[in-house]
Amino acid sequence: MKARYLVSRSRFIAAAPDAIFDVLATPALHSVIDGSDTVKGARPRGPARLYLGAKFGMQMRMRVNYKILNRVCEFEEGHRIAWRHFYGHVWRYLLEPATGPGGTAGTMVPGTMVTEQWDARRVRGKSLLRLAGYLRRHPVNLEQTLAKLDAYMAAHGDLGNVEGRTNSD
Repeated sequence: MKARYLVSRSRFIAAAPDAIFDVLATPALHSVIDGSDTVKGARPRGPARLYLGAKFGMQMRMRVNYKILNRVCEFEEGHRIAWRHFYGHVWRYLLEPATGPGGTAGTMVPGTMVTEQWDARRVRGKSLLRLAGYLRRHPVNLEQTLAKLDAYMAAHGDLGNVEGRTNSD
């Protein structure tokens, strides 16, 4: 039964793991790649770039506007980043160097296999999540987030600097 409270989706993205990680570690970009259309922006007092233990707030909208405070609970530069809020579910990204389809005529290109997970296995009150429809909505939301992340990386390339950050951050 706990397995149904771990939703996981993966997608090959033709960009380096470090470049993708930079986007994920930049709260100002979370609203750009959010597939659920609930993340509206980063709160101004948080860090420009995340690190283990960092606390960062987000402006949200799910029928009503609200603010949420997250804490980074997993962090391995270029490979893994995850955060949780007060209720305890975890949003996690796993990055693995990979080769996948890209270019023309089925050419294989270097890039990253990105896995996004929504993990509510340790949350109390799981039935509330199910009744609220999260288990039904999250597979599609994760797929849409990965598609938006892919589009962002395709548009911005493997730049050493991502939108919303400067080299001095």
